[in-house]
Amino acid sequence: MENETTKPCFKKKDLSEVNPIMGKKRQWKSLKQILAHEKTLNWKETDITYSSVNAPPSLKPAKKYSDISGLVAPYTDPHSKLRYHNVEEYQTIRTFPMDLIASYLALRGATSIV
Repeated sequence: MENETTKPCFKKKDLSEVNPIMGKKRQWKSLKQILAHEKTLNWKETDITYSSVNAPPSLKPAKKYSDISGLVAPYTDPHSKLRYHNVEEYQTIRTFPMDLIASYLALRGATSIV
């Protein structure tokens, strides 16, 4: 046993990615390659393809992020409608002029307050 060369235990021959029948290494395809190949084939209207499967909308509510720091925002300022993460951000928001608040809301895509 001591004369044998020791190989790391994770390099086992039976776990290699070489196909035993063809003797070739397995080629992985990216999603872009799969979709391109799928478009070249003749499919019926009723066939299910990778790009035709639509997922239902998520049951979880979308996460809300702070307009200032980008962290998860559990709070919303009732006056300016900006989202914030902690007390320091809230104090910063309270000092913002209205035009800056409007620009933050425009970046988020929210309707600006008037």
